[in-house]
Amino acid sequence: MLIKVHVTPYARQASVVKTGEGTFEARVDEKAEGGKANKRLVEMVSEHLGVPKSKITVVRGARSRDKVLEVAD
Repeated sequence: MLIKVHVTPYARQASVVKTGEGTFEARVDEKAEGGKANKRLVEMVSEHLGVPKSKITVVRGARSRDKVLEVAD
């Protein structure tokens, strides 16, 4: 399953909100340097969806605020 996520890095409070079918908006409490924000995003999405972190990968947008994540079954 592919999901689209719009990410706001270095936010005061971390959150993941579903905005539509297969689209999410995430506020990540890490800086966007060295892949820290992407790592934290994967942790947050795994908690939100209830799947292991190892099942989630960033397919597109690793250096962009608009990302596509793949959630393996």
